[in-house]
Amino acid sequence: MLNLTYSYRIYPEVDQEAQMLDWLEQCRRVYNYALAERKDWINSRKCPVNACSIRQEYIILADAPYPDYYKQQNALTKAKGVIPELKAVHSQVLQDALKRLDKSFKFMQERGFGFPRFKKLGQYRSFVFPQFKSNPVNGFEIKLPKIGAMPIKLHRPIPEGFEVKQVRILFKASGWYAQLILQADVSIPDVTPHGEPIGIDLGLEKFLTVSTGELVERPRFFVDLQSKLRWLQRKLRNKKKGSANYRKIQAKIRKLHEHIHNVRREFHFLTAHKLCDGVGMIFAEDLNLKMTSRGMLAKYCLDAAWGSFLEILKWVAWKRGVYFAKVDPNGTSQTCPQCGAHTGKKELSERVHHCDECGYVTDRDVAAAQVVEQRGLASTEQCRSVAVGQTVILPVEEGCLGTPMKQEISRAILGSPRSTRFG
Repeated sequence: MLNLTYSYRIYPEVDQEAQMLDWLEQCRRVYNYALAERKDWINSRKCPVNACSIRQEYIILADAPYPDYYKQQNALTKAKGVIPELKAVHSQVLQDALKRLDKSFKFMQERGFGFPRFKKLGQYRSFVFPQFKSNPVNGFEIKLPKIGAMPIKLHRPIPEGFEVKQVRILFKASGWYAQLILQADVSIPDVTPHGEPIGIDLGLEKFLTVSTGELVERPRFFVDLQSKLRWLQRKLRNKKKGSANYRKIQAKIRKLHEHIHNVRREFHFLTAHKLCDGVGMIFAEDLNLKMTSRGMLAKYCLDAAWGSFLEILKWVAWKRGVYFAKVDPNGTSQTCPQCGAHTGKKELSERVHHCDECGYVTDRDVAAAQVVEQRGLASTEQCRSVAVGQTVILPVEEGCLGTPMKQEISRAILGSPRSTRFG
């Protein structure tokens, strides 16, 4: 089963836009009420038996069950009989708000941190129609339950063989968007190692360094527009909160943040496609992104968005039939790619790799990228040797899991890769 998400611009009428904004507000209220209910239940179980607070205490029975998703869903049905505003919203849309909260709690339990927060006014920006009986897209219109038909800009056609399973309506600073979740009963095999390999090294001096010696400059998406953002925020501070001018400045700030996000994402896609040209394997470092987002260089690391780029590169590589894998990043800048000797720790100001054992001299980032490539090839060779030991020999260049068939299926479903070129 293959799932895709296509995003299209939609143009609702004035009454439809007011209705969708009201739906977002009702979903936000349901989300916050359900979160407060769970939070009160959890806090009521934190007080020690012999040391209750003398200021306040939660009046919740000891045998009261935990308000999970199913209990809150049943309570939502009863609340519709009391609150008339909830009846105007599609029932599955409100249920999705509770499901989103339940996913947040499960994600918090897996990570061990990140307690869900209350949504302020304007922070709840999307709602989902989880299922459709028929295709809601008809020509250049999309028909949504209880909202009606509205124009949609199909800048690319929906692939043949795919059905629209869900629709997410998203409100951005630039307008309204419909994200179609498409599904098809197609099985595409994983990509196996083949072709020419390359290793990449991510950094701040250069955004990306390839093992072949190619360097990609790091565009400063946020840093270049930070002065304009600071100017807008200074104007916002001098406006009366809630006034018309206050909301206008807020809209400009949101548009600027969206512009930065779009430019960064486009650069990541173009760079990923450029890396996939003429290669069969790409290896990257498995970076600890949580640590890079701390310290005095956190702003520049977050501006480069390495984690987002690696996810995009993984998707583009899968789409174009290129094998992608991550390797251990420890010691890549302290190892000589020519002889494998340990060259010692380098300061950030030291940009040249020089090996005392073999005399190999090259750029520091190029040497690190070459080490990443060598580690990636070693891991693929180890996987092949394990497969041979288990008498399961997978062909590398061609065969049932080879890249030619993978590329044909990918091109038929997703289309040919777009033109890529660095500006």
